[in-house]
Amino acid sequence: MLDNLPRGTICIEDMEIGMSRYLRKVITDEDIEKFADVSTDRNPVHLDDDYAENSMFHGRIAHGMLTASLISAVIGEQLPGHGTVYMGQTLKFIRPVRPGDTVLAEVKVTDIDHHKRRVLLECVCTVNDKPVLIGEAKVQAPSRKLD
Repeated sequence: MLDNLPRGTICIEDMEIGMSRYLRKVITDEDIEKFADVSTDRNPVHLDDDYAENSMFHGRIAHGMLTASLISAVIGEQLPGHGTVYMGQTLKFIRPVRPGDTVLAEVKVTDIDHHKRRVLLECVCTVNDKPVLIGEAKVQAPSRKLD
């Protein structure tokens, strides 16, 4: 299940501090398996129930970067959207995400440099209103003006 605001583009000329967008997604076993295949990260804490049960997490967890990829999806599809260039990202993983968890990935504009078309975005992923990931992204936003 995927729940999010309409996709598209918000140009730098239309951005305001505090503007935000989100995406909500249930993380499935299939998502974890596909991410393991694509990333080649086959750590058994993500894929093997018996192994994961004996880990510090006491059960399987999703890849942290799978959760982080939801932030990328919001940035690339909604805020700013199509034409955005990622310049940097910080991430702090706070809690594990488990199969079946619904992740809410949100980004919010915290600073805008109109001259350079650079935007700072606060990034937060939550499960049941508890943060699982926090960070900040720096992007170059699309513009209606030609360079």
